[in-house]
Amino acid sequence: MKIGAVALENPTVLAPLAGITNLPFRLLAKSYGCALVYSEMISANGLVHGSKKTAAMLDTLAAEKPIAMQIFGAEPGVMAAAAAIVEDGGAGIVDINFGCSVKKVVKTGAGAALMQDLARAEAVLCAVRRAVSIPLTIKIRTGWDPSGDQAYALCRIAEACGVDAVCVHPRTAAQGFGGRSDWSIIAEVKRRMDLPVIGNGDIASPEDALAMLAQTECDAVMVGRAAVGDPIIFGRILAVLEGSSPRLPTASERIEAMVRYLNASVAHIGEPHACRMMRSRLGWFAKGLPGASRFREAITRLRTKDEALEMIAWFAGRLGVVQFSDPVKIPSASS
Repeated sequence: MKIGAVALENPTVLAPLAGITNLPFRLLAKSYGCALVYSEMISANGLVHGSKKTAAMLDTLAAEKPIAMQIFGAEPGVMAAAAAIVEDGGAGIVDINFGCSVKKVVKTGAGAALMQDLARAEAVLCAVRRAVSIPLTIKIRTGWDPSGDQAYALCRIAEACGVDAVCVHPRTAAQGFGGRSDWSIIAEVKRRMDLPVIGNGDIASPEDALAMLAQTECDAVMVGRAAVGDPIIFGRILAVLEGSSPRLPTASERIEAMVRYLNASVAHIGEPHACRMMRSRLGWFAKGLPGASRFREAITRLRTKDEALEMIAWFAGRLGVVQFSDPVKIPSASS
């Protein structure tokens, strides 16, 4: 699969997840075989007005490339300027969010609100397309009703404006993440477009990924919430695509993922900040395992990397994992 000039090694994509898909998490997903990673949603206004916190979200390393940086906003000029900043920052792809239905985003006219204002959506797309030479993608929902008509209309506009690929999350804006996604919308978008289509929604297992590819004929599958705590899912999807039998991640693999994530986070944002984050995030990887509740309670007091490793070692021992390491080095920000 190619998105513009960007060739992907396989059809797996990590979804943009607010507060989650930062550099350390993206590196983790890449280490398990994910072909394309997306940044968390980045404010175009923040970039253009020089917010240091927003600019830091553009941090990237060669090990995670190709990477798509997702921006959101509603003003064509601001979006174009932000896209140019993203390109200068080293992104391989710039993506525009047309799917966020959070009230504070929608009330500004951005995200899913643009699916109700197709004239403004077209102006944004054309302005961004003129501003950058890298591939341009969009991530959309079904629209504000389940018919899919807004999605189809936006896709026609996007294709005419020079967009290089479309990602479809077939839930309505009102659904948020509730209910079931309607994969038939993905199939219909694929039928109507000549561009690559990435399917997203309700992929909780390798079998789901295989089913989406078969049922919709989309070009790639995007995994979001299922990858939180289980980035190993990308490797399992690839195994299933190659004909192997699917399986759940082992306790050893989960422990290994914890260590990788801890190390990458400490390297990227420093030990104090990383350890505060790990107080909740390491628990993601323990879900469903024996002793998970005690482990989650213990890590709420983390202060240092050594403490984190001690608690992981204790948890590993309870699970019968007698040895663990970080066999695949994840680069630090200074690498």
